[in-house]
Amino acid sequence: SDELIVVDIDATVKNKEPNYKQIALLAAECRMPLCYGGGIKTAEQAKKIISLGVEKVAISSAAIERPELISEVAEAIGSQSVVVVLDVKKRFLSKSYDVWTHNGTKNTKQNFIDVAKLVQDKGAGEIVVNSIDHDGVMKGYDMPLVTSLRETVRIPMTVMGGAGSIDDFKKVIDEC
Repeated sequence: SDELIVVDIDATVKNKEPNYKQIALLAAECRMPLCYGGGIKTAEQAKKIISLGVEKVAISSAAIERPELISEVAEAIGSQSVVVVLDVKKRFLSKSYDVWTHNGTKNTKQNFIDVAKLVQDKGAGEIVVNSIDHDGVMKGYDMPLVTSLRETVRIPMTVMGGAGSIDDFKKVIDEC
């Protein structure tokens, strides 16, 4: 099914509260399931966003900094409505990946696989992985990254970064 994900990428970097008025307008106009992310730091904020007609909330930096937030939000709105977004970048001269936050500007130096397991264990209902290395290059997904994620977690996953053709979508779906 279709779903729209709207992320305020500046909210966390600028330490801004979610724009509830804008979120309410989006939810009122959207004719498909809507997921909102950006600036969410508490379960109360997530509940307020869901009350505006949004089906899911996406959390990233705050979930990495304080993984308990995932459980708190899942308890407040249900695991099926909690999406955790991980921005990842391959370590130099390595096969492993680090998780980055704040729009890919802050390296947490946390191993991606370890964080993905933790996200699932804390109660996220879905995981979104964005390959910083492949974002915008349109040369295909980072298949080792995607494959390792699929082997690690059981929850639904969405992959971003690298798609340049319909064949790229087909390959990631067929293989993962």
